[in-house]
Amino acid sequence: MSAPTAPPSPALSGSAPPTPTNSNTRRTPKWRRQGRAAHIFLIPWLLGLVLITAIPLLASLYLAFTDYNLLDSPTWTGLENFRRMGEDPRFWASAWVTLKYVLVSVPLQLAFALALAIVLDRGIKGLALYRSVYYLPSLLGASVAVAILWRQLFGHDGLINSGLALLGIEGESWLQNPSTALSTLVVLNVWTFGSPMIIFLAGLRQIPEELYEAARVDGAGRWRQFRSITVPMLTPIIFFNLVLQTIGAFQSFTQAHIISGGRGGPLDSTLFYTLYLYQQGFVSFNMGYASAMAWALLVVIGIVTAIHFLLSKYWVFYGDN
Repeated sequence: MSAPTAPPSPALSGSAPPTPTNSNTRRTPKWRRQGRAAHIFLIPWLLGLVLITAIPLLASLYLAFTDYNLLDSPTWTGLENFRRMGEDPRFWASAWVTLKYVLVSVPLQLAFALALAIVLDRGIKGLALYRSVYYLPSLLGASVAVAILWRQLFGHDGLINSGLALLGIEGESWLQNPSTALSTLVVLNVWTFGSPMIIFLAGLRQIPEELYEAARVDGAGRWRQFRSITVPMLTPIIFFNLVLQTIGAFQSFTQAHIISGGRGGPLDSTLFYTLYLYQQGFVSFNMGYASAMAWALLVVIGIVTAIHFLLSKYWVFYGDN
């Protein structure tokens, strides 16, 4: 009768000994201390989310169905504020001004940003300096200082008309003419092209150079390379910038408020939706109506963003397509 054989040693068999699977073994004192530290650092963010975002958001939703003037207690009115929108001519005027601003300024801004990104992508000297200089307007574009500067530039005695006078051309007050006032705000938005330009430049750096080399071998010129390689490869970046800049354009406020003196003139030609919302809420103290307008804007932005995503499958191309 033969003796029983011993199991092979882990060292000889080349396999590691089994490790305990109990999850409690990983919860060492150090692990617990790190977990507590993470929760402590998350407390400010959680407080901000609840106190600054969630509670005001729910409060504005309630006020949208009330008559509230900031002095008396809110009075429930149901859908009266939303019915009032349909009968308010200045509401529709502000919506139309905002829509024109979005449809004109966003494509122009993205086109200008893409064109400049292509120029900078050619490897010019001092690229880091140029990127910083061109990005600076995006940091200052929504500031009060730049809006005041823009008012000085396009005023009747501003720098633009002074330059035209040197050419023998008598300029007008661009900001006081209803047909040109909105155009000055469009130019201001296009001028803040730095943020999408930086994103476009990063996308251009990700396009394989082999694609351009193969296109040149086949005799494709620069315009054909741009149409057949650059644009298709950049469509995810274009889509990203389009969504962000569209949302930002719908929410534009500071430029119109400073340039028009908070009135949206002349003849409501610069009456952005957010500016009219501000007038209703903090000038006329119709906080219930202003809250309803804010939620209407939220719904419109959500619908426009959803349309962008639905249409993206027809023109946005990803690497796995």
